[in-house]
Amino acid sequence: MTTTQAAGKPQALPGSQFPLGATPGDGGTNFAVTSSIADAVTLCLFDSAGRETQVPLQDFDAGVWHGFVPGVGPGQAYGYRVTGPYDPARGLRCNPAKLLIDPYARAISGEVTFGPEVYGYAADNPDAPSTLDSAGHMPRSLVVGGKSKRTGGAPLRRRYSDTVVYEMHVKGFTMRHPGVPGELRGTYAGLGHESVIGYLTGLGVTAVELLPVHQNVPESFLGQRGLTNYWGYNTIGYFAPHNGYSAAVRAGRPGGQVAEFKAMVNALHAAGLEVILDVVFNHSAEAGAEGPTLCFRGLDNPAYYRLDPADPSRYIDTTGCGNTLNAGDTVTLELIMDSLRYWITEMHVDGYRFDLAPALARQEGGFDQMSAFFDLVAQDPVVSQAKLIAEPWDVGQMDSYDVGRFPPLWREWNGKYRDAMRDFWRSHPIGIGEFATRFCGSADLYSGAERRRPTASVNLFTVHDGFTLADLVSYNDKHNEANGEHNRDGTDDNRSWNCGAEGPTTDPAILALRERQRRAMLTTQLLSFGVPMLLGGDERGRTQQGNNNAYCQDNELTWFDWSNGDEDLLAYTRRLIAFRRQHPVFRRRRFLAGKEASELLWFTFAGKPMTSADWADPGALSLAVYLDGSDDPDRAEDGTALLDDDFLVLFNAWWEPLEFVIPATRDGLAWVAEIDSYDPAAPAAAPHRKAGDPVTVGPRSVAVLRGPRPQGVA
Repeated sequence: MTTTQAAGKPQALPGSQFPLGATPGDGGTNFAVTSSIADAVTLCLFDSAGRETQVPLQDFDAGVWHGFVPGVGPGQAYGYRVTGPYDPARGLRCNPAKLLIDPYARAISGEVTFGPEVYGYAADNPDAPSTLDSAGHMPRSLVVGGKSKRTGGAPLRRRYSDTVVYEMHVKGFTMRHPGVPGELRGTYAGLGHESVIGYLTGLGVTAVELLPVHQNVPESFLGQRGLTNYWGYNTIGYFAPHNGYSAAVRAGRPGGQVAEFKAMVNALHAAGLEVILDVVFNHSAEAGAEGPTLCFRGLDNPAYYRLDPADPSRYIDTTGCGNTLNAGDTVTLELIMDSLRYWITEMHVDGYRFDLAPALARQEGGFDQMSAFFDLVAQDPVVSQAKLIAEPWDVGQMDSYDVGRFPPLWREWNGKYRDAMRDFWRSHPIGIGEFATRFCGSADLYSGAERRRPTASVNLFTVHDGFTLADLVSYNDKHNEANGEHNRDGTDDNRSWNCGAEGPTTDPAILALRERQRRAMLTTQLLSFGVPMLLGGDERGRTQQGNNNAYCQDNELTWFDWSNGDEDLLAYTRRLIAFRRQHPVFRRRRFLAGKEASELLWFTFAGKPMTSADWADPGALSLAVYLDGSDDPDRAEDGTALLDDDFLVLFNAWWEPLEFVIPATRDGLAWVAEIDSYDPAAPAAAPHRKAGDPVTVGPRSVAVLRGPRPQGVA
């Protein structure tokens, strides 16, 4: 092997500007990092004792500094120092005293230790650069070996209509799981353990949506309170699995998180479970102008962040986190697209949920459906085929709420579904038409000129951000005192109802009502057209004691309590998911007419077709829907018709029982009870009913009747 050295010190050969990051090869490693404003970039290599060796990168092409360093291979710890202008008034913040993480690092070792050393400006003068060296307070980027073969088979690519998403936290889900060995709890390996996978497959969900697993850094103020950023929405490494969730790293093997993450994905795939990552490309962990210099800010501040044109020393903030990534710059767009592609091709994930997704479409400031980001995604042969789910709102803009405005390729968390359904089940008069529209897939949002499908709607009642389902029916107000912000944080718009007592109670009537409310909501969600998404633990009655913003609670408040779950609710949820899977009429891939056609009909509780006056009744809280399982059905993969029985779904959000009358639909149907959320233990072999017969639906509950398809009906 030939090397170029001076006095035993390694030197960088010219190397290549492609690919970005650290790429090991024959005899060494190629390093490439982007900065169009730097005067010089120095690669810093660290040995096991923490000693630093500086290697200037002398070659610069099209904004990329690069070099091939002989003798360097996988496992090498490194970082960068950037020499260049420090002029905050012009948005320039280079400072060679600050060790920087490689934006393309495949693994990161260690954590940020906050102190004056990690800030780019002088403590007594924010317009002057700090001279304090940050290397002793910074994690290291690691060189990671080459590509690995996929062992879990081809991407699953399950249809959206057949998908049931389960949102979860890697650590919280496994930290107290009794079937996971102690050394694996809270880790990727723990999530890939057979006991965890057995629970998920037994529940019947088809995809796990993982809260952020990119390398992240908690805010400094949380550490001062003895807290941390548990959720992980504070990313610093978009290619690196968070090292805090790695059993290998915990066991003293830095960099082992990469192989461990892949093994977890392969295990989930082998069980038929897709893996969706919650990704945060709207802001980074460097916060606002007063934040630390960890990576992007010190490399090329104007390229990576949206700066205020009137004062480039300040950041435009549409995220509430101090900064917003610059999705109008090619450097940032390349980073995002390369990361998305990497996690699909190398880490084998199946899709993404994009946090505060409108921020990515603000190329010129306003939300733009024709933005460069959306165009790049649509044209990318890899990313365009993944599951793409948007959180369709960001912060503080006139157009921050963008539900229904994303391009056809995208699915969206449907905030209007969440709000309407929560209000309906606490008996608020939202208008029965609003309820019906949301139940049938929100055609008003998705069936316009772009002809999106009902599966554009990801239907949710609860997610990580807000109350759990148990808390939604147990608290009128948030109780976030443990967060140390005097209960000022978290939303006040919970649309919750405590059913008569705030928080824990021993009143049997209130407890029974809360149970019924949860069953009614889960039944509605899992029978609605669209993609249902469950918050992990809702099926077991998980509580956060009224905390609706538990982002900083890495403790038993947020970890799953596997010893005290609601087994009856778990069994009911399993039954609902299985019922949805068995009956394609609840998984329709197109909007139903609902007026002239017979495939979808609406009735009053008296069994009469809904009239305009009925739809306009602002106080209506009951409705019956008829679904024809054989009228123009969807088709299976082999082209055969997905025929089903007919169904009646009876909704009663009144606080008293309501007697429904079976409407006249298909001739000769004999209806049998399938689901009763009021009394799930009711015998399935209840008497058959026909048109004109009465059916009592309990207060605040859903009843589902099945009409077996007569012989010979196509």
